[in-house]
Amino acid sequence: MSRRVKRKLSHRKDDPISASPPIPPRIVSSAPINDAGTSNRPPPPSPYVDWTSLPDDTVVHLFSLLSYRDRASLSSTCRAWRSLSASPSLWRSLDLRPHRLSPASAASLSARCTHLRRLRLRGHASLSAAVALRAADLLEISVDSCRAITDAVLSVAAARHERLRCLQIGPEHCDRVTPDAVRAVALCCPDLRRLRLSGVRDVDAATVSALSEHCRDLSEVGFFDCQSLEGPALGSVTSLRFVSVSGARGIKWGPTAQAWCKLPNLIAVDVSRTNVTAGAVSRLMSSSSSPNLKAVVAIDCPVLGDEWGPTASSSCKGRILLAVFNDVLKGISSLSSVDMKNPDNGRDPFFGWRASPSVAADRTVDDVMMWLEWVLSYSLLKIAESNPLVLNEFWLKQGAALLLSLMGSSQEEVQERAATGIATFVVIDDESAIIDSSRAEAVLVEGGVRKLLDLARSAREGIQSEAAKAIANLSVNAKVAKTVAEEGGIGILADLAKSMNRLVAEEVAGGLWNLSVGEEHKGAIAEAGGVKALVDLIFKWPSGGEGVLERAAGALANLAADDKCSMEVALAGGVHALVMLARSCKNERVQEQAARALANLAAHGDSNSNNAAVGQEAGALEALVQLTCSQDEGVRQEAAGALWNLSFDDKNREAIAAAGGVEALVTLAQTCTTASQGLQERAAGALWGLSVSEANSIAIGQEGGVAPLIALARSNSEDVHETAAGALWNLAFNPGNALRIVEEGGVPALVHVCSSSASKMARFMAALALAYMFDGRMDEVALIGPSSGGSSKTVNLDGARRMALKHIEAFVHTFLDPQAFSVAAASSAPAFLAQIAELARIQEAGHLRCRC
Repeated sequence: MSRRVKRKLSHRKDDPISASPPIPPRIVSSAPINDAGTSNRPPPPSPYVDWTSLPDDTVVHLFSLLSYRDRASLSSTCRAWRSLSASPSLWRSLDLRPHRLSPASAASLSARCTHLRRLRLRGHASLSAAVALRAADLLEISVDSCRAITDAVLSVAAARHERLRCLQIGPEHCDRVTPDAVRAVALCCPDLRRLRLSGVRDVDAATVSALSEHCRDLSEVGFFDCQSLEGPALGSVTSLRFVSVSGARGIKWGPTAQAWCKLPNLIAVDVSRTNVTAGAVSRLMSSSSSPNLKAVVAIDCPVLGDEWGPTASSSCKGRILLAVFNDVLKGISSLSSVDMKNPDNGRDPFFGWRASPSVAADRTVDDVMMWLEWVLSYSLLKIAESNPLVLNEFWLKQGAALLLSLMGSSQEEVQERAATGIATFVVIDDESAIIDSSRAEAVLVEGGVRKLLDLARSAREGIQSEAAKAIANLSVNAKVAKTVAEEGGIGILADLAKSMNRLVAEEVAGGLWNLSVGEEHKGAIAEAGGVKALVDLIFKWPSGGEGVLERAAGALANLAADDKCSMEVALAGGVHALVMLARSCKNERVQEQAARALANLAAHGDSNSNNAAVGQEAGALEALVQLTCSQDEGVRQEAAGALWNLSFDDKNREAIAAAGGVEALVTLAQTCTTASQGLQERAAGALWGLSVSEANSIAIGQEGGVAPLIALARSNSEDVHETAAGALWNLAFNPGNALRIVEEGGVPALVHVCSSSASKMARFMAALALAYMFDGRMDEVALIGPSSGGSSKTVNLDGARRMALKHIEAFVHTFLDPQAFSVAAASSAPAFLAQIAELARIQEAGHLRCRC
């Protein structure tokens, strides 16, 4: 998401004070006066609110709406609130995913976890530490980011929480978990009713048998992306109501369908992302042994899609098949008996069910719809991650609407996965920040921007993070970015940037980065306090938050490209923050964005003082010089670009040289002849900027800078032609350098640029370089050789001079149009004279200034 100011070519190149609420104006009224001479009107209400006088129930409810950090802050206000913060109702559910739960932190929380019922964690280490919470009555555990989870960790967790009713691990694959651990869960947790595991290597018949024998009330199993699953064995778990094997492999569908048809309580089956056959699906849907079966979910099942004929019905005996080749939205709504034609429902198949008390009162319907939300959000996210091209039409016609509908779920994890799915399915190339415009606009048409912004206002940090990520990715599209700004999204993101949650801060900074690409949004970001928020993020996450730092620096770099916003960045402390990153951060992506931001801050010439301010910041120039030696090409390119822009300032130019800039940039030029054109342009441009000084020009020649500049002048890029020719022009002011240019074969290279470059500016500067080289001053030096300590090469100066002057003359003649001159001379009409002037004009030359 890079947006850079086009550089000018180098010439020669205390705490905040809280205001009290205003006192309401005193109104003189004609209220009746009583016998005591006072008014009967009641006293006006106080403009102040005594929060400590609120009823306890109200305070507890307010606490429940806050994040854990805010709750902890408020609980330290007074003894009463500290006591209320320990209310059991506030500790029935904990989402500790943003935090790394250690045994010590778990032990410190244990006194309040007596009534804990639901726990969400991230990582195997947190699950291992969770036993120290001593939450013996825990009913539900959900763990994600758990690839490293082992049998021992899972078995201990199950043994310490025997009353578990729900265990969920995923969506990352837990492929270190073996059937032994699953059997241990079955033995230790007899009350288990829901088991969802992702990526388990093997679920064999013995494992299923253990679940059937010990977990008599098990009503739902989900073996997602299982590498080997004994499907027919599930037919022995007669208590099952819901089965999901999305993404599972190695299932023999003939015997599996036959076994599942005998499950008397079966309500719904999810076989998405498998190789299920049409015969197996037909058998399930027509079975009489499962009278309660209502739905078969088969999203992205290629074999089924190939075998299911166009005349085959998607419903049978009131049962619905949900597949990409039929109307999924209509099928979902029919399960809740909600009319999709009702305009109030729009294209949201879950809206009617959520809004209708009579429907929600039906427990079976409620269970089916909530299960559908869960499995659909899981499968759609997995499909979005793999992004098969054959499903593009599905995403445009149904998928986007379905994900947006799932964001309205009452289940937090469904909301999160739906938002993540939106963020994922629009991306074509994450590295290059390329998104599918048609998919992004499908989200826009479905009202997705407003829904995502509403979701971002949630008090739950996990939801905030995923909603911000979706907004960030969608905002790469200009139409979506415009709508985000119009809907107040910039203000929402600026507020969220103050979050103490690193994941939220990272995604919000990414959103502001993408939005700041648009010139029309830069001012709005500054007005919403976005600049200050981004600078504060850098100081808040100086280490361990590289993702935050890269995005914050990238957003500041884009904002700094605007003259007015660049002043805002400087006033907010941005120069110091960015220099701090350039000096101390070791992450190359952060270094690159910090250098780019400093380059853009320094790119406004005389229109503001930022160029000088960057140079005056302690360690700034030394850090940038050091970054030109980075192993990463992007870092070298942006550092060289920053030094180029900074060299416009006289003091900076000399300070760069004093910091070793000449040597570093010559070395960079010598090593970048096969690098990207961007790096070549900036390396030559930085030398061009430094060479304005006579002393620097001589130093560049003595350090061996002439030869790599000549090599760069032979580039195929006109931008590189301009900067290399400009640098050689500056160097040619010195007779010793002029001789070096001749000796190193610079005349043919400059002649080639002068005669054939697509850039008029490059041809002009090549002609200037040739003219200064052969103005007579070099002849004397040629007799004794340049004072570089090296041996002088034998050259034919007369032949080189004739070649140079010939092509200078040819260059001048390219601006002559004899016919146009004749007409202008004959008429002297302003229009003809203007035409002559335009023919001779080189627009970019207005940026040049000569030394002395």
